[in-house]
Amino acid sequence: MDMVVNSVAYQAGKRLSDVTIDDISEVVKEPDTFVWLGVWQPDEAFLRKIQEEFSLHDLAIEDALKAHQRPKIEVYGESLFIVVKTAQLMDGTVQYGETHMFAGKNFLVTVRHGASSSYAAIRSRVEENSKLLSKGPGFALYSVLDFVVDNYQPIIARFEEQFNRIETDMFRSDFDQGAIEELYDLRRHLLELRNAAIPMDDICNQLIRFHEEVIPKELRAYVRDVQDHAHQVITATDDMREMLTNAMHVNLALVSVRQNEVVKQLAGWGAILAVPTVIFSLYGMNFEHMPELKFAWGYPITLLATLTGCTVLYRKLKRARWV
Repeated sequence: MDMVVNSVAYQAGKRLSDVTIDDISEVVKEPDTFVWLGVWQPDEAFLRKIQEEFSLHDLAIEDALKAHQRPKIEVYGESLFIVVKTAQLMDGTVQYGETHMFAGKNFLVTVRHGASSSYAAIRSRVEENSKLLSKGPGFALYSVLDFVVDNYQPIIARFEEQFNRIETDMFRSDFDQGAIEELYDLRRHLLELRNAAIPMDDICNQLIRFHEEVIPKELRAYVRDVQDHAHQVITATDDMREMLTNAMHVNLALVSVRQNEVVKQLAGWGAILAVPTVIFSLYGMNFEHMPELKFAWGYPITLLATLTGCTVLYRKLKRARWV
């Protein structure tokens, strides 16, 4: 069946054999044995079969069917239902998916939806550590959570590269609409990643404090490590979002300063041009009896007075940095 990626039984830290779906309910009854079933985008009929074999709660199955759930951890009887948001870079863009996990003292079911890397490599690493694998499905559960959070790190690195480039563009006095649009797009992606990482804190916290039947004391330190990695992602996204906001404010301030300088220069030159405008407008009124009209040096003196006034005003404005 294409929906089944792996179905394996483990006993005392060792891999026993592959298990068919129909045999799961019998295998999990054996002492010190648990089954790890990996599933990829199952349909309703198959999920109902899984429910029957593992005695899962109806509400948990309904949530797994909808496949668009918020990250969370729910307790249904003696089993846990955990939803985490997965993320990975595909063709330069971030794609999000979900992994739903059903965990009990003798089983782990991972149901992948959407963009998610294969867990085959995780299973191989888990099987190499027989000491921790002997603790039950808790070690496999930790390994999946750790893998999901670690996949956030390359995305953070990609966002940091983009942020550094945008930050350089922001520290200019010119308004760049493309850079502003890219900034808002990056802030949206950072918020999406942050919203995926934040619930990990509560999930790990509950696993550490309340569910010893799934996560024994020996595995709590490992789950705390996942929690720390999630905190690092949250802190990195918060820092970048704040710095992007500050960069945008700096850019707007620089643009405003530049605009103010342009306005000052226009006002300065307008003041200089006002001098000849006033003088020449007076002499353009065509009155018959005006001073200096009959004076031979009237025109040169008027021009000299105009140039002198403009020069004095220019120097004063220049010292004031208005021109």
